Amino acid sequence: MGMTMTQKILAARAGLAEVQAGQLIEVGLDLVLGNDITAPVAIREFEKMEVGTVFDKDKIALVPDHFTPNKDIQSATLCKIMREFAHQHDITHYFEVGEMGIEHALLPEKGLTVAGEVIIGADSHTCTYGALGAFATGVGSTDMAYAMATGKTWFKVPAAIKFRLIGELSEWVSGKDVILHIIGQIGVDGALYKSMEFTGAGVSNLTMDDRFTIANMAIEAGAKNGIFPVDGATKEYLEAQATKPYKVFTADDDAEYDEEHLIDLAVIRPTVAFPHLPENTKTVDEIVASYPEGIRIDQVIIGSCTNGRIEDLRIAAKVLRGRRIAKGMRCIIIPATQKIYLEAIKEGLLEVFVEAGAVISPPTCGPCLGGFMGVLAAGERCVATTNRNFVGRMGHVESEIYLASPAVAAASAVAGIITNPEELMA
Repeated sequence: MGMTMTQKILAARAGLAEVQAGQLIEVGLDLVLGNDITAPVAIREFEKMEVGTVFDKDKIALVPDHFTPNKDIQSATLCKIMREFAHQHDITHYFEVGEMGIEHALLPEKGLTVAGEVIIGADSHTCTYGALGAFATGVGSTDMAYAMATGKTWFKVPAAIKFRLIGELSEWVSGKDVILHIIGQIGVDGALYKSMEFTGAGVSNLTMDDRFTIANMAIEAGAKNGIFPVDGATKEYLEAQATKPYKVFTADDDAEYDEEHLIDLAVIRPTVAFPHLPENTKTVDEIVASYPEGIRIDQVIIGSCTNGRIEDLRIAAKVLRGRRIAKGMRCIIIPATQKIYLEAIKEGLLEVFVEAGAVISPPTCGPCLGGFMGVLAAGERCVATTNRNFVGRMGHVESEIYLASPAVAAASAVAGIITNPEELMA
């Protein structure tokens, strides 16, 4: 029996000719990632191991992005632990405030994640790098500690689900709508500990930013990882960004999949996930039909590791240009990295946002996890381009989060209610 793309990568890094779903293997790692929440825990566990130093200072990335710039003494202390560890072990890829960004946008931008690699991170959205044809997945902090010491970890080889994409997205529909559509179909445990493998002619019609967004939210369907084939667009991206060689793996024709789903991109509509799970999806058309008076909101967040890239900001600016945020509405826009921030300045996007009445934040995960820069009070509603809308995720347990694309979020900020961007832009 043949192997899937994920299984081929794992077999190669385990030094095995082949692997099968369910098999336990030890795998060599190409990159180990931690942030200011998870890395300090890993560092404490690493120090207990008394191994002297890390397995490879060039294969560890430390990114303080969740509570930075530091919002309080506790967050400053966590970052200090990371900073001292990075200096002590001469970690090559430690990114201080001013050069950092949201980790899952920053590392591909820096060329540190490439096709064919096995990448783990003490953050569940590490699966983002599957957009580049890598096996990437989140782990716990103790697993990160062991990985920093040994350069290895173990996996149970995941079974796979194939998503065959056809067609082309309509205007105002993006990768965020695609993944919300899929999660709405299969549920938040529909791909539990499985590899979501995206194939088909429709892949070529998705931008790299679309693919990053889709792979990023594979975990919201319970998946171990999400992964895309390495096509011309991927190679073009890697050739521009990569700082190291990459290897292309392709699935065998007789690879085994637990399920196969056909996804026609042309029929996907702008989609919103209602509280309190990403599977609670409705299209903008269903929202209009079910809520004739609209769903009034208090805040909009455009950013995060899911949708804070330059393409996302361009779409938001296209909607907001010449318009004003609704009276009483708060709209917070967060470029995902310093490079994206600078590019947005040069393109005049930040001017558009400020003139519309939005505020601009430096790169941070802050509001996504209810940390800072946009915490919600009781009874407030937020449309966010983030990836999770669990109870209390962005603040008070009685607040509500509606997940959406940058286009829907920006249109909703102008209207003050959840809005179809097609109608606003007509």
